[in-house]
Amino acid sequence: VQLQASGGGLVQPGGSLRLSCTASGFSLGYYAVAWFRRAPGKEREAVSGIASGTGNKYYADSVRGRFAISRDDAKDTVYLQMSDLNFDDAAIYYCATDRKTADYGPAWYRRSQYDFWGQGTQVTVSS
Repeated sequence: VQLQASGGGLVQPGGSLRLSCTASGFSLGYYAVAWFRRAPGKEREAVSGIASGTGNKYYADSVRGRFAISRDDAKDTVYLQMSDLNFDDAAIYYCATDRKTADYGPAWYRRSQYDFWGQGTQVTVSS
């Protein structure tokens, strides 16, 4: 039973990447999922979240309009399409869920709610 984050890499400023978060051993489609990131020397911060069922989507102000979260429940996968990347987006990106909640609503960003995490995928932004 695990979450596997993938899709990170090296990108130039202004470039794009798509991250994937795939579950194995359980059906991710029942649960809310969020992406967090941690840059060197900084706290882990919430980036985006997506609910199950309603498909409600949530974004941090810093990424709204540039990032898009989506899910393919048939593949037990949540995606994070990142566009117009800048140096501040460089971080390790993690996906998380709690395998209990379908939609956190406005509280989606609270890290303490999530107790099941993927291993992280590195995003590097460099010219």
